Amino acid sequence: MISVRSRLQLLSGNRCLFFLAIALITAACSPKLRPVSVQPQKKEAEKPVVNNQPVKQPEKPAGPVVSTISLLLPFDLDHLAPGSSYTTVTLREADIALDYYRGFKLALDSLTAQGYNFKLLVYDTRGDIAQAHSLANNPAVRGSGLIVGPVFPDDVKAFIANFTNARQPIVSPLSPASPSTFKSQQLITIIPPLEYHAWAAARYINDNLRPQKIFILRSGFSDENDYITPFKRAIDSLSKKHIKFVDITVIHGQLNSLLPQLSANEKNVFVIPAKDQHFLNITLRALDTLNNTYPVTVFGHPNWINFSFLMTDLLQRLDTHITSADHVDYKAANTIAFTRQYREAYNTEPTSYSIKGFDEGLYFGQLLATDNLKNLTSTDFAGLHNSFQLQKKAGQGWINTHVNVYKYANFELKKVE
Repeated sequence: MISVRSRLQLLSGNRCLFFLAIALITAACSPKLRPVSVQPQKKEAEKPVVNNQPVKQPEKPAGPVVSTISLLLPFDLDHLAPGSSYTTVTLREADIALDYYRGFKLALDSLTAQGYNFKLLVYDTRGDIAQAHSLANNPAVRGSGLIVGPVFPDDVKAFIANFTNARQPIVSPLSPASPSTFKSQQLITIIPPLEYHAWAAARYINDNLRPQKIFILRSGFSDENDYITPFKRAIDSLSKKHIKFVDITVIHGQLNSLLPQLSANEKNVFVIPAKDQHFLNITLRALDTLNNTYPVTVFGHPNWINFSFLMTDLLQRLDTHITSADHVDYKAANTIAFTRQYREAYNTEPTSYSIKGFDEGLYFGQLLATDNLKNLTSTDFAGLHNSFQLQKKAGQGWINTHVNVYKYANFELKKVE
């Protein structure tokens, strides 16, 4: 999962210079065709032949098809002006924008090498709602074949509210915010929202573990319902309500009340949607003690994959499973090839945002160039960070529903589904 407003490392000086260059970009185009001049050969004079038939003008050959994409990202270039400066937040936003742009542009370059032609228009949303609102009225943006961005949910909402073309596809490239909050038929949510993580975990539990009951351990924060509610709904649907729930709020790691309901022979499945560090440290240690007598299998919140305070050896002992829509296998041949190409192009290492930009650039760029954007639900794609399997939802547009399930084995995450 991506939490697009969390902190990130600051930009180096040379990256700021790149932003200045981006400010001057009005279009990044694929190589232009050069006309070839042919000199006619001299011939001896011949007697003219009279032709009374009307002269038929030769048809002009069709020029290459150029696909136009508008990329709306928060470079926050206004902070480069004299008397202004970047804050920690705006630097972090610009970092995301630059990394995503580089990956996206590299993808279009790859497609251009295959014979496609693109015109990439880059706009700075400044992470500002008013700017996003204004860009929705920009004629060049409105005339693009595809719009990618804005990034942040509030900016997406402002852009859509002022955008009247009901047929123009708009990609939300990095936010997992639920599309139900935007109510837009043309929105494409490419990062699976949290509810699809809950469904993926429920499907795996129902199909592979088939427990009689599931223990849900709460910390007490209300936002945990964003995961628990769709998870319960999915389990009820998949199991036809044959799997029961034991739903408790755990205080100071006290799990003794559960002992009469635990099995000493079969896996006891615990779902923990919490993200609080203190709660997780205490509760997981309590489960580790319980695991000495009762077999434990844990399903955690997708954000756990980013928590450095969670010890891998403990998670492995607890047979921990985590869903993810952006876990990259850096040992895979395709990832190694991309990393090498990215280094050669930009003299720096790609980030997760670079990889997302590359995957989305390849996917949408080819669909646009081949006039297949109307076939989103029937065109799947396997990327470096995730696969794209889009479904059309009434009033919500298209949503990528593909989520992988991983478990800890040999002290690393292994894909199990």
